[in-house]
Parts: sequence; structure tokens; C-alpha cells
Amino acid sequence: MYARSTTIRGNPQRVADGITYMRDEVLPVMQQMDGFVGLSMLVDREAGRCIMTSAWEDQRAMRSSAERVQPMRMQMVGMFGGQPEVQEWEIAVLHRAHETHEGSWARLTWTRGDPAEGDRMLELYRSNLMPRIEQMPGFCSLSLLVDRDSGLAVGTVTFDDRSALEASREQARSLREESARTMNREMVDVAEMELVLAHLRVPETV
Repeated sequence: MYARSTTIRGNPQRVADGITYMRDEVLPVMQQMDGFVGLSMLVDREAGRCIMTSAWEDQRAMRSSAERVQPMRMQMVGMFGGQPEVQEWEIAVLHRAHETHEGSWARLTWTRGDPAEGDRMLELYRSNLMPRIEQMPGFCSLSLLVDRDSGLAVGTVTFDDRSALEASREQARSLREESARTMNREMVDVAEMELVLAHLRVPETV
């Protein structure tokens, strides 16, 4: 399974318009594309940051969709401002305790490491980090997307609501510091964002 993420940092006052456009215009079109398995959208309303991620059955389906997706991406940029940052990923880990719902929030953690240690990092994530994340109160789901060529990865943990996410901050910080040491990873960024669209049919990997 593969995914393409588009990050835009634009006008905070246009976030609601962007959500409406993705839900009412983009999603119906993408649902007709071969190999499409889902779309999610995360937003930081105060900063004007949006991350749209589409999931695909395989790399071929993801890349063959690029030409049709590009005009919709530029429409979003025209509405929202900012410059799009596009990244392609392998969906290495996906696990759900239960489905997300309206009001869910997520914490995203970007890390970078030696591409040659990618398999070791994934094994440590599955065996050591994932079971501890699952025990956090309000846990909904987690995913780990990787770019094996660059060594970049982004882990997303979704919670039932914002209060559950906020209550987990100290534990999450401790786990980040520990995992950075054990996995030999550099922390790149951490973000807490509202999950406003979650139309996903991606199967679990664990």
C-alpha cells in the first residue's frame, strides 16, 4: 500500500473552505480512480496548515493518478494560498483499535534516519513502540509511513478527541526521546492536528 501526502501552509481563514472543497469536490472524483483506497485530511486551523493524504493499492495506481490530481491540488492552492509540499510514501504500518469519528485529533511525528536501517526501525516500532502507544487512553489508531530512499518517516497516532491527545503529551514526549535513541532517528517535526476527513478503506498491516 502507498500514500501521497500534500501539505499546504496557507490562509487560516480559508481552512473551512478547503475542508468543504476536499469533501465535496475532490473526494468524489478520487473515489472513481483505479486503485484508490482512501483520503484523509488533517488541519491546524490556527496556523493554516493542512495535510491531505490519499492512499492507493500500489505504487502504479498512485503514480498513474498524479496527472488527474494535479489540477485539484492547484485549485486548493489558489483557494487557500501557500505552496504545496508533495511526498510519496509506503504505508508500512497501520493498526486500528476502532474507527475514528468526528472530533478526533492526531499527533504526527516526522523522523529521519539511515535508509539502510529501515527494516530495523520498522521492527522496533512494531515490537516496542506500538504496544505502548496502544495503551494510551483514548487511542484510536496509528500508522507509520516511510520513504525508504530518503530515510524519512512519519508516524501518526489518532485519539478520540483533543482532550485525550493533550493528556498523552508527556508520555508521547518520553516515547519520542526513547525511540530516537533506540532507533537512531533524528526528530524532524511534531504536530497536533484535527482530523476533519477520514474516508479510508486501507487494510491493517498487523
